[in-house]
Amino acid sequence: MTSIVFSHSTGAALRAAEVLNAGGLVGLPTETVYGLAARADLDDSVRKIFRAKGRPADHPLILHISSITDLLRYAINVPPEALALVEQCWPGPLTLLLHKSAEVSHLVTGGRDTVAIRVPANDCARNIIDLCGHGVAAPSANVFGHVSPSTAQHVYDDLGDHVDLIIDDGDCTIGVESTIVDFTTPQPQLLRPGGLAVEDLELIMGQKLGMPSGESRASGMLASHYAPKCTVVLAENIAEARAMHDATPNSRVLDHWDKIPIYAASLYTQMRQADRDGISTIIAVLPPKTGLGYAIGDRLSKASFL
Repeated sequence: MTSIVFSHSTGAALRAAEVLNAGGLVGLPTETVYGLAARADLDDSVRKIFRAKGRPADHPLILHISSITDLLRYAINVPPEALALVEQCWPGPLTLLLHKSAEVSHLVTGGRDTVAIRVPANDCARNIIDLCGHGVAAPSANVFGHVSPSTAQHVYDDLGDHVDLIIDDGDCTIGVESTIVDFTTPQPQLLRPGGLAVEDLELIMGQKLGMPSGESRASGMLASHYAPKCTVVLAENIAEARAMHDATPNSRVLDHWDKIPIYAASLYTQMRQADRDGISTIIAVLPPKTGLGYAIGDRLSKASFL
């Protein structure tokens, strides 16, 4: 039976680390979404992630570490531009794709020689990883392709007894996944917009990010993803959304109310609530394609992809 433990309860982080070190799976809170964590050097534990999520084995996972000082333990040939981002953006919702070290299992990387890696900003997550003593593989703690979890209850609703322990640290503060930047290409590329604005990253680096081409090589790059059970259609503005709502039976409008951080933090909860309420169609208003709005638009586009 899965236990849900509050992060501020006595010994919660220590208990989570013990479960990870024993080869179990932990629902791990982060500032972006809840992750399904396993110790990344235990291949049998990593395989449990793929089985629990129904995730393809060639779809790489993100490696979470507790400190910037651990970066060179898991990555090699880290370029100066990547180090510049690390120094200013970690801990935080930024994932870097780098060449992996020998310590990183090919199960984590989907058979590739590159590893996606980040330091989460959530204090509880970093404490657990630090106590564990090793980086953890932690994709979103949901059924593959479904809406990501932004609360501990979402983790339990999707994965139930597939998870040995869920640490409840409240609602995720950002609510969409991390930004992913690829530093294994001649020009750094944006693989996934996320919790850190692309404009801010480019300002730190002093250069523009390229756009990816070719196969999916990191989490969240598939055309269809982040989808609720109901249909998602997109509207350019609230007037268009209301007109579509009036013409669409059993529909509900999702709007950003000119508060983009609130839209991001509540997006997945609203999608899940629509499913619980038996809504047939979500009509989602697209936010401006800047800052956090870029990431929200990416998630909505993938949720609506047929």
